[in-house]
Amino acid sequence: MSVVIRLSLIAMAGLIALSARPAAAQPPFFQLTGVTHIYQDWNNCGPATLTMGMTYFGYPADQYPAAQWLKPNSEDKNVSPWQMVAYINEHSGTTLRALYRYGGTMQLIKTLLNNSFPVLVEAGYDPPQDNQGWMGHYLLVTGWDDGRGVFLTQDSFNGPDYSYPYDYFDAFWRHFNRLYIVLYPAASESRVLALLGADADPTQNYANAFRAAQSEAIANPDDPFAWFNMGTSLVGLGMYVEAATAYDRAREIGLPWRMLWYQFGIYEAYYHVGRYDDMLALARAKLDDGGGQYVEETYYYGGLARAARGETERAINNFNGAIAFNPNFTPAREARARVQGG
Repeated sequence: MSVVIRLSLIAMAGLIALSARPAAAQPPFFQLTGVTHIYQDWNNCGPATLTMGMTYFGYPADQYPAAQWLKPNSEDKNVSPWQMVAYINEHSGTTLRALYRYGGTMQLIKTLLNNSFPVLVEAGYDPPQDNQGWMGHYLLVTGWDDGRGVFLTQDSFNGPDYSYPYDYFDAFWRHFNRLYIVLYPAASESRVLALLGADADPTQNYANAFRAAQSEAIANPDDPFAWFNMGTSLVGLGMYVEAATAYDRAREIGLPWRMLWYQFGIYEAYYHVGRYDDMLALARAKLDDGGGQYVEETYYYGGLARAARGETERAINNFNGAIAFNPNFTPAREARARVQGG
């Protein structure tokens, strides 16, 4: 892609307004108390981390109820943020709620924690000592220490009160467009939305997150995560042509090979601009990479592409594959029903 085209994308999308975020002085040290740490079972960081957040509100420190709904197959490589939020809002009772947004800041995390709202983040994870390569990981943030320049987390893999330096935390957090999940009592929803400020509105939040990624792409046009994050936010804004262009640039620069185990906006962008062959090529590559066959979204997006190409029977087979792997994956059930309904 030429520099002119890249900068045209930036100029066009730069018309999106950026609104102010909440900013307030915080104490130099803070730690949320009342959270029970849980070490994850095999491949279970999402349910374990979510359950740790729930313990702050008196729920049992048992990761398995969440796991049974979020990932009935223990080999499932991914639990998406919308699934985590759906579990809280639809399956945890009437008193607890959750929401997720993109483009978070360290200041906002501190604000939420200081108001007694636990925060989960999804981030890249690639510690040299593990030698497993880049992957996704959820963390429950429960405090900070400005003196040491660290966030304090309940890490389901590394242990309780595990500290991450601010720079390291932010560098890996942005691999997931700085996504965060807030847990709160249902009665406190208005308070949470007030703390989020302009980011309370999902559309404005996507616009704000886009601008953050845009700034990083301007500073370093060869940053694949900046371009990928722009794509994610543009999908949220329904700007699929521009999103596909941003994703193309991210792929051209180079992304971690596990990226599409966790983030699927690229399929959405390609679907809405009619690039069904590209969707299928991505899905096939994931099925062959040693782990993508354990991601229900791989089958689901392959099914969408097949349905769009008029391959009804193969599309239904794909949707059935996603449902067999995770019976609670509602998008595949809804897509299958649409195809079967003609």
